[in-house]
Amino acid sequence: MLYRPLGATGLTVSEIGFGCASWWGMPAFAEAEALALVHAALDRGVTFFDTGAVYSRGEAEPRLGRALKGRDLSRVVVATKAGTRFADGRVVRDMSPAAIEASAVESLRRLGLESLPLLQLHGPAIEELTDDFVGALQGLKARGLVRALGLNSFDPAVIDRAIGLVGFDVVMVDYNVLRPERAPLIARATEAGKGVLAGMPLAMGHLHGLRLRGPRDLWYLLRALKNHRGELAAGRRFRFLHDLPDMSASQAALAYVLANPSVACAVVGATRMPHLMENIAASGLKLSAETARRIRQAQEVS
Repeated sequence: MLYRPLGATGLTVSEIGFGCASWWGMPAFAEAEALALVHAALDRGVTFFDTGAVYSRGEAEPRLGRALKGRDLSRVVVATKAGTRFADGRVVRDMSPAAIEASAVESLRRLGLESLPLLQLHGPAIEELTDDFVGALQGLKARGLVRALGLNSFDPAVIDRAIGLVGFDVVMVDYNVLRPERAPLIARATEAGKGVLAGMPLAMGHLHGLRLRGPRDLWYLLRALKNHRGELAAGRRFRFLHDLPDMSASQAALAYVLANPSVACAVVGATRMPHLMENIAASGLKLSAETARRIRQAQEVS
């Protein structure tokens, strides 16, 4: 496993991170399997684990806490998200400083940590990112509750706003072969000293579609059909990645993301051990010039 600095935070992270969300955190997914995946990732050098208070209907954070219990966390960077939570059967959104602090305190309890290496706002609106708001969040650092602050958004305008604010240390961007237009934004973040995390580096599986082998696959397929029909169609242009002689399609997708030196870590989830091993093995892989050319050619198709 290779490692990269996370901007100016002083933190170093594995270039492949583990996303603890979605089906991974659901009670329907066996606890033993979920914990085994985290333990296998740790044993193979993964040091970045990403989760959120709202993920898996509120079940992902405590499950990750159980998975990390008793392990050596001296090099591990756990990132969670605040601003949304799951309560009374629905997602509740509250970006007030008081709610962010309460969420951070609860996350510490759920994860079994004394301090959060990274706390990210989960999808804030651009008008919420005022100087006063960001200033209020700095108190979390001063009190030692968090080491670094960031945000996660699929809105380039929100990321651009965060890049210009001194209080944010890290941004998480949806960057993958379907989103090459994020590259200039990532470059600006790096120039401003921000750490960059790549979310959705496999384009949520849209590069090759989903094979139905069990409830988890059906769950992901229904989510894709509901929220990402456009990406499913665009992903068909990249079917050639399945025919590469030296790496799998997933590894090629990760290699594309990590070819950008400004990306500190590509965060990807897994609910099957072979998939996790495949993702981890992508660390250090390089795309051939021909594969890179074909990716650019597919990206140019409107």
